Amino acid sequence: MTSLSAFLAPIAMLLPGPGPAADVSWDAALTPQEASAQQRAKLAGSGWLMIEAMEQVAINRQIRIERRITIRISPAAPGDARSLMADLPRGVIPANMVERKFGKCVPISSISGVQPTQDNRLMLYLRDQRIISASLEKACSARDFYSGFYVEKNSDGMLCTGRDKLHSRTGANCEVDRMRQLVAR
Repeated sequence: MTSLSAFLAPIAMLLPGPGPAADVSWDAALTPQEASAQQRAKLAGSGWLMIEAMEQVAINRQIRIERRITIRISPAAPGDARSLMADLPRGVIPANMVERKFGKCVPISSISGVQPTQDNRLMLYLRDQRIISASLEKACSARDFYSGFYVEKNSDGMLCTGRDKLHSRTGANCEVDRMRQLVAR
């Protein structure tokens, strides 16, 4: 093949050539839909309709609905901690609190606020005047939760150790290792 024919071969392929579509006459009285239907009827016998059907993209109309509820627990207001201590007996205010065993879960709806501590724990203030200490996994820092946290609501509505992840607004994702209740000694 010479260089001239190698150059002209792609151009010749772009030009319309005689084929089954060449004898289709265009009737001015037909609408575009009727004319295309007439063309398809003439092309059906030659197998072109199968090639045209392969080029069409299948359209799937599906809807997927997912239900996700995310709950935000905001930091406890400074007055909340003082109001929790107000119910303690008057007289001498205890200098320290003692940790007691607590279950593995706490209802999310009962948490009224959260506050990080220096020893890598979160203090959860409950609506029924209890204080729960939640220890985070070792790789997490409680300082990341200075502005509260998000948690996805489960079917049981509980925040449990080893199951639920707390998402801070700074991007940290941590699990709660254990929970203890703080009581005055």
